[in-house]
Amino acid sequence: MARGTYISENLTQSQIDMMLLLDEYEMDIFTLQELEDLSSDQFDNINELVENLAHKKILSRIERGKYCRPNFRDEKVIGTRLVEDGVIAYWSALNLHGLTEQFPNTIFIQTVKVKSHKEVFGVSYQFVKITPSKRTGIVKEGYGNHSYAITDVEKTIVDCFDLPQHSGGYAELIRAFDSAKLSAEKMIEYCKAVNNLAAIKRMGYLAELLDKKGMKSFIRFAKSQLTQTYNPLDPLGPDEGKYNGEWKLKLNISEEEIMDILTKDSFKI
Repeated sequence: MARGTYISENLTQSQIDMMLLLDEYEMDIFTLQELEDLSSDQFDNINELVENLAHKKILSRIERGKYCRPNFRDEKVIGTRLVEDGVIAYWSALNLHGLTEQFPNTIFIQTVKVKSHKEVFGVSYQFVKITPSKRTGIVKEGYGNHSYAITDVEKTIVDCFDLPQHSGGYAELIRAFDSAKLSAEKMIEYCKAVNNLAAIKRMGYLAELLDKKGMKSFIRFAKSQLTQTYNPLDPLGPDEGKYNGEWKLKLNISEEEIMDILTKDSFKI
């Protein structure tokens, strides 16, 4: 239905007024609370009004208290609206930043709240709970009512090394790390926030091995965080490989294998 065109025979005057209000504020996705704030007590029962519009398929119900227009299906915006502080992150953010050609079947949403896996309009969403101290490196994309939060490039990389099970595979993460243009200053800031020493040494090792441009200060920072404990380079890989004493890593992916990963199906941005 075209915006601003409503058939009065099918809608009550209150329903027409509600749709005109949404038009006025150019809202394609909204909560009941947002409507209440905008309407200034213009409507007697907003919940019943909106539910009736959803029943008539003039609006679509996302979940309790959250709605959108029937032709609005931007999974990024919907995903970040499913939880109050939702942020596109991990594999989904890698893809949106152009750091992987692989497209995840699930949209990964980072949040400080607990929320169960959910499917909306045929799209699967997985919510990854983090501590509030890790909530940093967030930027806004889109505009107006269509805006959404996403981790920036550096935070996306740090997050994926922190929780590589959400990154689309370690080989793909190595390719993304090699391709990304990274700020050493931001990398240090986000690594301090995430505080995963094993992840820091893995990124430091790769930055030195790949001779990442502009990353010398980050490599120095990573070396300052080393402990005597050895960690596998790939935390999801086999328990085998040579020991690297300088970085306190067990290389269950060899340097030769890393270079081979970067020459197969790799790309630069």
